Amino acid sequence: MRDGADAEIKAALLAWYDRHARALPWRVAPQARAAGTRPDPYPVWLSEVMLQQTTVAAVRGHYARFLELWPDVAALAAAPEAEVMAAWAGLGYYARARNLLACARTIVRDHGARFPATSAALRALPGVGPYTAAAIAAIAFDEPATVVDANVERVVARLFALHTPLPAAKPALTMLAARLTPALRPGDHAQAMMDLGAMLCTPRAPDCEACPIAAFCMARAQGIAAALPRKAGKPEKPTRLGFAYVARRADRALLLERRPPRGLLGGMLGWPGSDWGDDPVDAPPLGADWRELPGEVRHTFTHFHLRLRVWFAEVPIGANPDRGHFIPASEFAPAAMPTLMRKVWRHAQAPIFAQ
Repeated sequence: MRDGADAEIKAALLAWYDRHARALPWRVAPQARAAGTRPDPYPVWLSEVMLQQTTVAAVRGHYARFLELWPDVAALAAAPEAEVMAAWAGLGYYARARNLLACARTIVRDHGARFPATSAALRALPGVGPYTAAAIAAIAFDEPATVVDANVERVVARLFALHTPLPAAKPALTMLAARLTPALRPGDHAQAMMDLGAMLCTPRAPDCEACPIAAFCMARAQGIAAALPRKAGKPEKPTRLGFAYVARRADRALLLERRPPRGLLGGMLGWPGSDWGDDPVDAPPLGADWRELPGEVRHTFTHFHLRLRVWFAEVPIGANPDRGHFIPASEFAPAAMPTLMRKVWRHAQAPIFAQ
């Protein structure tokens, strides 16, 4: 890339962002930012944590709900964990919700309910990694921190025609992205890179004709933009098996249990179940006339596929489970359960309501 190109790329990106920035509920638009409106670090932090491993479309509703329930970090810090986990249901990766609450409480307890203003200090908070710290520092506090998410990795890999496959390419991509990070308007620059990747420099069909930095893109010049970034082959995910138990009492109350605070779906309310593995132990939560429902529930986690056999039982009012507790039908809220548990509920609904 020729001398001086980095400065031209920065300028072209910001000019494009000023005209085409996405309107997002947690974002201060570039025009408002230029007029002096400073971003509140709370919605920046909240949105960045929610957006990890998911999409803007999936986050919008949850983000609005969180702000309605807990409009600032002090309100969130005071929230019961069960309520936060229920509001998070559907976003997945539930350790993020536990870390979110721990982080809010740390900010209130140790920082007077004010977010630290540097990426180094932000990284000391629970659940805040390098990416989230850099994003908050750049967007909310104008620190020229280098923000690298999947969109930015894709833009940079194509711009510099980096052939090293991910994830091995991450250090090189971060160094190249740092070359482009400006001292002025670093937050807008970070969001411009994200928007470019989301809107034009997309994974399968990059719109190079509309790209503001196409003239500098080495992959475009070589005709290989759509092939980058390269990715190392992923090993095939294993499949684990398990059982889920749906018990309904004679008064229509349902048996639920809260999962252990650590591990998959930690702290979430769901159906009692077995361990998940190659040969799970069938261990119902109480003695009853259990019958297996036809079919199975399938779900995929990051590292494995899960197949659950679902058992159903009608039990008397005096039933005493070994684990879990009965929830009255009027208090049962499937929407507050994680996706896997909602799948189990849908699977069990037909035989339950047929009786």
